[in-house]
Amino acid sequence: MQTGMHADRERCVRAVQSKDARFDGWFFTAVTTTRIYCRPSCPVVPPKPGNMTFYPSAAACQQAGFRACKRCRPDTSPGSPEWNQRADLVARAMRLIADGVVDRDGVPGLAARLGYSTRQVERQLLAELGAGPLALARAQRAQTARLLIETTPLPMAEIAFAAGFSSIRTFNDTVREVFALPPSELRARVPKKNSAAATPGALSLRLPFRAPLNPDNLFGHLAATAVPGVEEWRDGAYRRTLRLPYGHGIVALAPRPDHIACRLTLSDLRDLTVAISRCRRLLDLDADPVAVDDQLRADPLLAPLVDKAPGRRVPRTVDEAEFAVRAVLGQQVSTAAARTHAARLVTAHGRPVDDPEGGLTHLFPSPEELAALDPETLAMPRTRRTTFTTLVRQLADGSLHLGVESDWAETRARLLDLPGFGPWTVDVIAMRALGDPDAFLPTDLGIRRAAQELGLPSTPAALTARAAAWRPWRAYAVQYLWATDSHPINFLPV
Repeated sequence: MQTGMHADRERCVRAVQSKDARFDGWFFTAVTTTRIYCRPSCPVVPPKPGNMTFYPSAAACQQAGFRACKRCRPDTSPGSPEWNQRADLVARAMRLIADGVVDRDGVPGLAARLGYSTRQVERQLLAELGAGPLALARAQRAQTARLLIETTPLPMAEIAFAAGFSSIRTFNDTVREVFALPPSELRARVPKKNSAAATPGALSLRLPFRAPLNPDNLFGHLAATAVPGVEEWRDGAYRRTLRLPYGHGIVALAPRPDHIACRLTLSDLRDLTVAISRCRRLLDLDADPVAVDDQLRADPLLAPLVDKAPGRRVPRTVDEAEFAVRAVLGQQVSTAAARTHAARLVTAHGRPVDDPEGGLTHLFPSPEELAALDPETLAMPRTRRTTFTTLVRQLADGSLHLGVESDWAETRARLLDLPGFGPWTVDVIAMRALGDPDAFLPTDLGIRRAAQELGLPSTPAALTARAAAWRPWRAYAVQYLWATDSHPINFLPV
């Protein structure tokens, strides 16, 4: 069993006494005298060390009978970076729970997606997180309920079902138990000026992150590669359409000094938890930038790049299958040409959506929709056409699955077996779609050019050998190396 940070009592006590926000989400502090649990950076006077108990999850605190602090609101902490830097069963399960799988398919559905028995999944989660999948999903439902209570004028009955509760009574009991307030009082505590406009389905949220966060390459990459109709940069925000389990949505994400401003319009509010999870994943908001940058800084040739603009994130995706298709469209062509190819597919095969602000017109077509198209209509070389049609056919029939629960090594091997899939395509999918923080692109032209300019080895084999010291954060090293170029992906749009 892997031991989390919560087991290092001395380190946890130091983090709480110094109110260190870097550790928010890594562990939770339960105070035995008050029966309240907090994030490490809680602004109140720290309790005596003898009264502190540490848990790896909010769900474990709740199961032990503690309620959430009203000052520091521990349920709004960034997620633990553990789940995005590991590919074992527990990490994959946590990513699926965040994606709402337990609410939609129950624990048997979670276990089936992971390829394990329900008993194995429950045992491992309980051993490492102090709570099983149902308790973890319940904690997430409580967090979603609080968000809806505080940011929308929706009736409580609608909020209960939108947050995933099976009954209004369960909703009321859970909110009282977790937050020590009934839903109506929770809403009454919100200042009127902070209330969102009463537009059905529209929400304005703050997505927290661990500082520092450099938005330049993150939003620059998303804006420079945006597919017309599906994505756009407008008024300082990246906007895109979302395909979700119960419907669709449109999100606008804008960088702020201490959070990401998120405006969501959903056709079905039951998709809120999933939409938030996917937006956080897209922007890599649960990363631990201090740990990443400290390790990369140890290389004297990378240190100046890190010191110049720390906190770079890996731009990821809200839809793994969509990204894989776009990676194939982008093989051996410019960014502009890849956008053109993708825009044609969207116009011809994407599902139309209404955007109240205009600009966005379609959802990116699903693998099933793309598998039904006539290959002869694709304006690309025959070999790439074969690569494209093989990929979408396997995604559509389920013989290849790309998702938050994917085993990174196994999926890499499956992708390499496809015609036209070389190391660059597989690793860019591993980095941006699967979320592997150690994916590396030694054959990428931009990486080789940066390596040569910095005095790093420029041949793929020699560069890979040098990059061993950057593990397990080579995907972040890629962002710093790319940033040496003047390509638009490296700059926040103006």
